[in-house]
Amino acid sequence: MSEKTAVKDASHLYEVERRARHAERPGFRINELQISPTQQVPWHFHNNVGDTFYVLAGSIRIFMREPKEEVRLGVGETYSVKARRPHLVINGGDVSATFLILQGVGDYDFVPLV
Repeated sequence: MSEKTAVKDASHLYEVERRARHAERPGFRINELQISPTQQVPWHFHNNVGDTFYVLAGSIRIFMREPKEEVRLGVGETYSVKARRPHLVINGGDVSATFLILQGVGDYDFVPLV
């Protein structure tokens, strides 16, 4: 696995239509992202926290490595990616997708992959 330096805030690394932070406390946070049909959350992993995705509007596709897997989620569906598992999130349709990401429990970081 090609690793870069972990960052505490990845918002500058990729563009989205909208970001909102709904909750944050030590070791846990809830973010909302809205991505267009052409936007994505690039390949990355987190050293200490898992990501749980919950779709509010549209659909998303989550691609994972180690092992290779793809999950498609629609409105009301959820999926969890364990810490240290590389993953990529793309819009699964032709309209904007809005989803929550619950991250924790543990210290958040974002390790981009090349």
